[in-house]
Amino acid sequence: MSATETKLNRLQMVNEQLAGRGIQDEAVLQAMAEVPRHYFVHPRFTNLAYEDTPLPILEGQTISQPYMVARMAELLELKATDEVLEIGTGSGYAAAVMSRIVAEVYTIERHKQLVLQAAETLAVLGYNNVMVRQGDGTLGWPEHAPYDAIVAAAGGPEIPEPLLAQLAVNGRLVMPIGPHPRVQQLKRVWRLPNNQYRHEELGVVRFVPLVGEGGWDSER
Repeated sequence: MSATETKLNRLQMVNEQLAGRGIQDEAVLQAMAEVPRHYFVHPRFTNLAYEDTPLPILEGQTISQPYMVARMAELLELKATDEVLEIGTGSGYAAAVMSRIVAEVYTIERHKQLVLQAAETLAVLGYNNVMVRQGDGTLGWPEHAPYDAIVAAAGGPEIPEPLLAQLAVNGRLVMPIGPHPRVQQLKRVWRLPNNQYRHEELGVVRFVPLVGEGGWDSER
């Protein structure tokens, strides 16, 4: 696939799958148009990189469909000065998208092979404001807290307390939550003053399970 073809495919993706389905945040649309998703998918699926579908990556995980990446980024109401925590780096695609909008992205992944691959891809493409580490995402990354926005690309039975604690006042958290490891309700949480939180439910989604101390015991 030539550079011209991939650029045209990205623009078509943005116009038809994102803007055409209601994504309105111009910063998100611009970032999605800029980041080359075909570098973040498994080589076997390069020809499907700009289709609106999740795709398999290493370690039995998936790269989310473009619409879901854009929707979650839009729900975070990202600003240029924001510092963002992402739980579930995967291939690094969503972190790359957010890095085009915000000041810093800190992203955690529990699978070492994905950490190494994502870090290499992000470095090669020049996304130098993304920091990747291996660890239990349900514990957050307290050294850099508080965060203006936190997003989880995996579904847990509840929102882990460390993530709520690491959210700044007026910060936004977006995460799939539900009693089943494979079907969740997408939720957005706003942190208010005096340790108060406002919750919103935003529809049924399907994400891989969030495994860790504050999530599921295993990928059932």
